[in-house]
Amino acid sequence: MYVLIKKKIESSFNWNKLDLEKLDAAYESCFVFDSNAEENTDGFVFTKRIIALGTSKELSIRNSSGAIKELQRFIDEYSGWKFGYISYDLKNDIEELNSVNNDELNFFVLNFVVPDFVIECDYDATYLWSDSGINADGVQRFLSSLPFSSKNFDKPFKSHLHTISSRLSRDEYVNIVEKLKTFIQKGDVYEVNFCHEYYLRNCTLAPSEIYYNLNRISKAPFSAFCKLREHYIISASPERFIRKEGRHLISQPIKGTKKRSSIVVEDEELKRSLRNSSKEKSENTMIVDIVRNDMSRVADPGTVNVDEYLEVYSFKQVHQLISTISCNVKEGTTFANIIESLFPMGSMTGAPKVRAMQLIDNLECTKRGAYSGALGYISPNGDFDFNVIIRSVLYNSSKKYASFMVGSAITHLSNPNDEYEECLLKAKAMVNAVGGGKGTNTND
Repeated sequence: MYVLIKKKIESSFNWNKLDLEKLDAAYESCFVFDSNAEENTDGFVFTKRIIALGTSKELSIRNSSGAIKELQRFIDEYSGWKFGYISYDLKNDIEELNSVNNDELNFFVLNFVVPDFVIECDYDATYLWSDSGINADGVQRFLSSLPFSSKNFDKPFKSHLHTISSRLSRDEYVNIVEKLKTFIQKGDVYEVNFCHEYYLRNCTLAPSEIYYNLNRISKAPFSAFCKLREHYIISASPERFIRKEGRHLISQPIKGTKKRSSIVVEDEELKRSLRNSSKEKSENTMIVDIVRNDMSRVADPGTVNVDEYLEVYSFKQVHQLISTISCNVKEGTTFANIIESLFPMGSMTGAPKVRAMQLIDNLECTKRGAYSGALGYISPNGDFDFNVIIRSVLYNSSKKYASFMVGSAITHLSNPNDEYEECLLKAKAMVNAVGGGKGTNTND
């Protein structure tokens, strides 16, 4: 049982000066969700700027079979905040699918905790949530223990240079995309989100520094830091999977990417080319149709609506084509019902969804794991917000193995070399944040 401490944290509380390195060292589980709202379009951000620390209760599941049922039981049993992630391979509990691809990260299928402390921030006030058993002295001790730093976190950390390797060479990537296009030309599938991995072996990373670097570079609306013991998700995601407030549910899939330019005239032209691209609009439209169909399974009849269609959003690194779909969920709909209906997100699979996932399992050479899953939180009143785990560095500190995957939507209009260049564009921020040095091998 959680209670809201009925007073604001002192005005001296400075979110931007919290020392994440010390929080990481002090707690087995640590979450930071930052909307970077000052940098991003209103409404298209995490609904909370929030920190969660410690582990009161935990659910960690390796095997996908029955995992969604267990997650719902966990949610029902504990009434407080829940923080955690859902891996892409939870799909195997929803459809008759499997993946036997290489997996060196060894993340769980899903992992959620009820934290000891939650700090909830907005621009007017900051509040502390904690277990109802804590007394006033305990609250004060906790607040006094929070580490602050005089460091300027907006300046880049000088990371040690690391060699980053790619699972696929350009030629190998192109050959697989050509193979996917033959499936598309036969009408077997219309669109497939094909991804490949960049990785670091035998590496000792500083997760907090990677987070600060990545957040400084990207200022993403769904930025997040997740530590669950040895597992880290360091995310600069621009994409929301799902948000629920009351009975109102929204999803905001991304399909369509163009690089940014520092020259204003060129940048505006890149935006126009994205907005007018038949290929990019076709990709996005197919995903909108998937989300509408998925939502209809849990929606009150007649409430599924496309609120925004093919809108261009601009971030520090890229322009993105985004649509917003919403509905009112039926009375009594559970979190498990929603996940079973909408997961995995269509933007990371393709159309039709099941056939696209079969091809992904067959043609990708790495198990996705947490990548292209969802990371987020469920509030005590049952509302929730989850991003899509993309533009993210995944790190297993015990295995000294780090990974990030990138991908793009393959359609009949795809040029394989252009798709490869799009992947390199998406990988750039992670390479820079990790400190990819001269030894970096993209197998280009």
